[in-house]
Amino acid sequence: MRAARLILGSVAIVSLAGGCADDEQAATTVLRVANWGGAQVEPEFVRLERRFREEFEVLHPGVRLRVEQIPGPGQYAPKLLMMHVTGSVPDVIHLDASSAAVFIDNHVLRDLTPFVESDPGFDLSEYFENVVNIARRGDELYAIPLDFTPMVMYYNKKLFDQAGVPYPRTGWTCTDFLEAAKKLTVFADDSRKAPVQYGVSFENVMPFWVPWLWTSGGDVLDPSGKKASAYFDGPETTQAMQFLVDLMTKHRVAPHLKESAAAGVDLFRSGRAAMELKGHWMMIDYRADGINFGVVGLPTNTSKRVTVIYEAGMSITRKARHPELAWEYIKFMTSKDVQVRRVASGLAISANKEAAAQYAGDPIEDAFIEEVAYARPPWGATVERYPFIEELGREMMEDILYSDGELPVEEALRQTAKLIDAALAEP
Repeated sequence: MRAARLILGSVAIVSLAGGCADDEQAATTVLRVANWGGAQVEPEFVRLERRFREEFEVLHPGVRLRVEQIPGPGQYAPKLLMMHVTGSVPDVIHLDASSAAVFIDNHVLRDLTPFVESDPGFDLSEYFENVVNIARRGDELYAIPLDFTPMVMYYNKKLFDQAGVPYPRTGWTCTDFLEAAKKLTVFADDSRKAPVQYGVSFENVMPFWVPWLWTSGGDVLDPSGKKASAYFDGPETTQAMQFLVDLMTKHRVAPHLKESAAAGVDLFRSGRAAMELKGHWMMIDYRADGINFGVVGLPTNTSKRVTVIYEAGMSITRKARHPELAWEYIKFMTSKDVQVRRVASGLAISANKEAAAQYAGDPIEDAFIEEVAYARPPWGATVERYPFIEELGREMMEDILYSDGELPVEEALRQTAKLIDAALAEP
């Protein structure tokens, strides 16, 4: 069983439950909801989520919500799979698009289509269609989207103004991007040292840099998601990867990993990088820092605009004890009223179109919404082993950069494509 392999080595589950035992004993029904440890570290967001739970409980007398946070990188999926195997899985889980295939392919989730079709008060067309489709498998639907973000290029307007560089515009090319990055990179007297200001920040996290492959017409896997050879080591991907490596090693407009480590700070937030590829969630920090920023879609080497969309949805588990109540909770949390308040902090874009429209007219929000039509889901939404592939990609990038030119990009991609093919071929 694939689930059994994925949970090998996982530790015992510790439930960080919201609410108190006395309340649960007094309740007629306890609805268990699983979430990962993440944005909830923001105190105001924690309070807001608590208010939503209280509102739902008022609407459903005798019901108590128990939220089970599962902290730790890489722990959410294996721990929930273990819960499924042991029969103690929560009723509702938050489903990250990047690992959706793990849960769908291991039959952890219920098809929500019967709930949608039998509920006259629920209209699926109120949600962004390509965001909804992330959790589709044919006629079956395994999650209702909660919120999401496309990846965009942030730019620091102050640094652009100081360098006399025009703000980037939709439809710009990779050549336009490189020219701007060069003008925005500032060296001290000795150009042999690291720049004091970079044109663009770079973080070796594959979910952040994989869109660069797509903007050159390359990809990690073939359209079926079953092999990497001829795609991850294909000419378009090789060109894109060489472009990324050259930003750090040849043009020096982005920090080498050694330089990022030596800096010890977020280069964009500290005003030492003029551009950064990130998602909607960073707006919270950038606004708190007082940065005057803009956002624009990714530059491209083709005529097609493209980016990746990272989304969180809500699913009902196959072994849920209270599926009907779980459906009521999902409807409540994805409703316009709740969503307008939930995304007000800037955490993400609501997948509810009416809620998202409440923020129309803000240039930043409008720019994000414009990118939705060009956004692809991550491979992890359909390929179960993709989280492992992302780790291979991170290691490959590190090997290239620390080899000081001794490991050519083309060879690194060829070797990694073989490793990916081997991983995908395992039964």
